[in-house]
Amino acid sequence: MATFLYKLGRSAFRRRRLVALLWVALLAVAGIGAATAPAATSSSFSIPGTEAQRAFDLLEERFPGAGADGATARVVFKAPEGQKMTDPAHKAVVEETVAALRSGSDQIVSVTDPYTAQAVSQNGSTAYVSVAYKVNAMELTDATREALTEAGHDAQGKGLTVEVGGDALQTMPETGSGEIVGVVIAGIVLVLTFGSLVAAGLPLLTAIIGVGIGVSSITALANVLDLGSTTSTLAMMIGLAVGIDYALFIVSRYRAELAEGREKEDAAGRAVGTAGSAVVFAGLTVVIALVGLAVVNIPMLTKMGFAAAGTVVIAVLIALTLIPALLGFAGDKVIGRKQRKGTAKKSDKPNGGTRWARFVIRRPVMVLLVGVLGLGAIALPAASLEMGLPDDGVKPTSTTERRAYDALSDGFGPGFNGPLLVVVDGDKATADRTVSTIKGLEGWAAVTPATPNKAGDAAMITVVPKDRPSSGATETLVHDIRNATGDDVLVTGATAMNIDFSQKMNDALVPYLALVVGLAFLLLTVVFRSILVPLKAALGFLLSVVAALGAVVAVFQWGWLGSLFGVEQTGPIMSMMPIFMVGVVFGLAMDYEVFLVTRMREAYVHGERPGEAIVTGFRHSARVVTAAAVIMIAVFSGFIGMTDQMIKMIGFGLAVAVLFDAFVVRMAIVPAVLALLGHKAWWLPKWLDRVLPNVDVEGEGLAETAPGQAKPDLVKV
Repeated sequence: MATFLYKLGRSAFRRRRLVALLWVALLAVAGIGAATAPAATSSSFSIPGTEAQRAFDLLEERFPGAGADGATARVVFKAPEGQKMTDPAHKAVVEETVAALRSGSDQIVSVTDPYTAQAVSQNGSTAYVSVAYKVNAMELTDATREALTEAGHDAQGKGLTVEVGGDALQTMPETGSGEIVGVVIAGIVLVLTFGSLVAAGLPLLTAIIGVGIGVSSITALANVLDLGSTTSTLAMMIGLAVGIDYALFIVSRYRAELAEGREKEDAAGRAVGTAGSAVVFAGLTVVIALVGLAVVNIPMLTKMGFAAAGTVVIAVLIALTLIPALLGFAGDKVIGRKQRKGTAKKSDKPNGGTRWARFVIRRPVMVLLVGVLGLGAIALPAASLEMGLPDDGVKPTSTTERRAYDALSDGFGPGFNGPLLVVVDGDKATADRTVSTIKGLEGWAAVTPATPNKAGDAAMITVVPKDRPSSGATETLVHDIRNATGDDVLVTGATAMNIDFSQKMNDALVPYLALVVGLAFLLLTVVFRSILVPLKAALGFLLSVVAALGAVVAVFQWGWLGSLFGVEQTGPIMSMMPIFMVGVVFGLAMDYEVFLVTRMREAYVHGERPGEAIVTGFRHSARVVTAAAVIMIAVFSGFIGMTDQMIKMIGFGLAVAVLFDAFVVRMAIVPAVLALLGHKAWWLPKWLDRVLPNVDVEGEGLAETAPGQAKPDLVKV
């Protein structure tokens, strides 16, 4: 592989104009495709194989045109202190609003009158109007949303407090300035690392080009492939992080090769042949982790994984081709000014990476214990993990959706924000028996009479729980209804969907872990030609991801330091968070493992003792790995500033996971374990050594690629 990549790097350097033109053309084509593609009109969410999904499918079949999975809204009215919503003046305002809503859009299925639908609180202070739409939230037109908000504003000006909630107001997540700040921090770190604006600019430029191609392609295909709004955000998040990191490693190796006195074209080839090999395998681990999300069998999650994996593939290809091409254009400017003028002073003093590695080697047991116990302590909150999907209750109090949520809870009880929809596949007698059965259970606040369809062969029943949607009592009620009724009765609604989704996530976690860790273990065994090194890498990852999950629970569920991260309301952790963090963080964690440990193995196979190889690996890689980790943390942290709770949580989780994995696991625990193992770390059974392909990540084959040159010492770079 190293020889092939060496030739690829030299070819890209030599034909830099053609390579750069091809990538710019690809960016232009993707941009034009995104600009001309029809806007995504659908972002369906389905959970195949669950009872909640079967109920939705039955509703669509037996209640055609009812918009079973359509958007909903609630316009909540609150009377001034001491007055009631049943007062004639207030009642007239509500009826005007109902009429305005009914005539405001042809996408509306129904608008309920609170005075005929028993939607006035017992003390009379609160009332609400339910609005159902034919299509889901992403298919609502701007005119429909405007009609909804205007109806609320008109009523607000007539003496009532009016708030609007529901997913009908759902829009694309607002992006804050955090992403820009993350890129700026990345630029500063690169300048400090390289001492050259040109060298610092190359990783940023290529990462932006890669993300531009990836996100534009997702936008162009969003309508055709039914891609959700968070798909492009995830692709941007991961694409920026790995794009900068991969380019950083190749540019760093190129500068090291130039420092050895090599010609520029040869240096570019060797940088791609050595660091590029690590980029390929690091990228493969990320792709495996993301594509493996398909095991969960949630279409939305599968599409997110494949889209992000595509962006990672683009980042790898750009690092292998566009970076050497741009290095050809950069010339000597990729080196710092002092080095170009020959005024830079060479120092024989050990750098920070060398000093740290020697410290770890002297005290491996202490470093190992501190690292493991520290991450273990941070992981403790993960034992209290409660999972669910975010609703209006976790939105900032400045939003009308959150205020509507709170008003309904105050006026009607917490369960009113998460009603259950019971679908009966049978006649009226069956539906009536179901209502009686449900009323015999505990945990419900209201049960409506059955509403049959026109054919009389199905009915809907609404059950309002006593407790909030994400509570354990509500989950118990869902299971009790399912256990007490027959197979012809199905429970659905947002709350039941959340419960089924969480269960599906739990069931898929172990098979997913086995698949991803197993494939990556095989891949790393090929790369490092060792059994214990890949095993250590996988165990270290599990420690860092559980610690990161513990930090997420502490901040978003318990509220520790919540105000610092913009968490206004604590609640359950997003159901997909554990399995999502496993997928993404595993791939990213293996980046540092590959980049750091390949330099150690490179030194070891060239004759250095295990301890010396650890020091050599840190001397050459620690500074660059540290810069890469800081950049990735900065990029992920930028997404904490977004208003969308799910994106905020993902950004925080990935940022702390990279922090723990890079600086505690890879920089401390890994060298400590390798120091304790000694030669055994690189042991591989002879029969397995014969079976495994030799991918030559260390660049042994490059010794013969430049006729007339002395065989290079691949360690002294």
